[in-house]
Amino acid sequence: MKELTARALNLAQVQGASYADVRVVNRRTQNINVKNGVVEGLADNESQGLGVRVVVDGAWGFASSAVLSPAEVDRVTALAVEIARASALFKKRDVRLGQPVAHTGSYRTPVRVDPWQVSMEDKIDLLLEADRGLRATPGVRVASATLAFWRENKLFANSEGALLEQEIVESGGGIEATAVDSRTGEVQKRSYPNSFGRDQRQEGWEAILAMDLPGNAVRIGEESVALLTADRCPSGVTTVILGPTQLALQVHESCGHPIELDRVFGTEASYAGTSFLTPEKLGTFRYGSDVVNLTADATLPGGLGTFGWDDEGVPAQRVPIVRQGLFVGYLSSRESIEQLREIVGDRAPAMSGGAMRADGWNRIPIVRMTNVNLEPGEWEFDDLIADTDDGLYMELNRSWSIDDKRLNFQFGTEIAYEIKNGKMGRMIKNATYTGITPQFWGSCDAICNANHWRVWGTPNCGKGQPSQVAHTGHGTAAARFRNVRVGVIR
Repeated sequence: MKELTARALNLAQVQGASYADVRVVNRRTQNINVKNGVVEGLADNESQGLGVRVVVDGAWGFASSAVLSPAEVDRVTALAVEIARASALFKKRDVRLGQPVAHTGSYRTPVRVDPWQVSMEDKIDLLLEADRGLRATPGVRVASATLAFWRENKLFANSEGALLEQEIVESGGGIEATAVDSRTGEVQKRSYPNSFGRDQRQEGWEAILAMDLPGNAVRIGEESVALLTADRCPSGVTTVILGPTQLALQVHESCGHPIELDRVFGTEASYAGTSFLTPEKLGTFRYGSDVVNLTADATLPGGLGTFGWDDEGVPAQRVPIVRQGLFVGYLSSRESIEQLREIVGDRAPAMSGGAMRADGWNRIPIVRMTNVNLEPGEWEFDDLIADTDDGLYMELNRSWSIDDKRLNFQFGTEIAYEIKNGKMGRMIKNATYTGITPQFWGSCDAICNANHWRVWGTPNCGKGQPSQVAHTGHGTAAARFRNVRVGVIR
């Protein structure tokens, strides 16, 4: 493979490329789903291919192929050069990449138990056991249990001298119970450990064992049925404490996406919208209260946004995003950080923050979230509840909506609990809350400490044209927000 990458780089330069990089990617995925006591789905897929990216006449060109042969590498490289020359006819600015990137090395996800060495029988048995626990409570109509495993081997080389090898391993799992009231037709759902199918981590089989899906199944089934007769979420303005999984999605949607520099510069306008965090706000804009600190950390153990180097060969790093409520940083690429420096000068970093990632060998890298984390605060969870006279505790996302600039949003959670006089009370269903991003984060006055903080995986973040799915992580602990509008406005 190294011979093929060297061949592509040499040919690209001979044909006029001022810069070129090559990625050879092999990816294997395995997904197993059990539904109502039956193995409903089992998929084991593998793909391999090569992508060549070049700069010619100040413009980008990209081409890819699943055939790894010298002749095909020559064809793909020539095609990438041809596309770049055509793009240059309509360019608005020359590509500028800043300082050269010439790192060499290797990186591998630390794994204690290789999930690919665990037998299919053991995986299915675990899911069936969890499924039985979910269906132990009468009223559960649909029980679902899922496991997912992901491994990507990647070789990266560029014309500046970089040569990098990486192996990323992920393990994910989850359970879900859907209860139906036979009289009214009302439907309620409970999930564990995260919504939308599963939580996922950069770990081995040990991540699945730590979830203890069978041990939590009965509780999840019982809660789904209990929600059918729970009181509805009241309408009004109150204090809200968001649990860590709901807060992870809140961070993803209202913090992670608007700090992507390609959105700021309009590249994503036609698919996922732009951003309210325009360049003049860097270093001056009040994003949240003094207790709000956000960091994009690609070095965090277990996070889905963790790696050794991004898909431009830039090393993984911790990038400050918000410090004591002040907006101070973006997720960036080599090109976008140069564009930002043209606008704000030395207020921008000298080099990329290492956030360029591609969804496989046949996609061009774009700016993606790494692990965008809300840093822990100082509160114990029980003390935070005790300090809250009146409000709602909301956990686990059920629905969300947010505008193209990531300002106005509404979220719904699977479950909530009333807080009265410092104590958790009755269960609440169909809980929703709404807000405007900087006002909402400005109302945050307390965050739980590191004892309650962990990183959650989001393996389904969509962006780009043609579309790409990225795996991102978000470290959170429960946090309190004042004067939040909740419930349906009547």
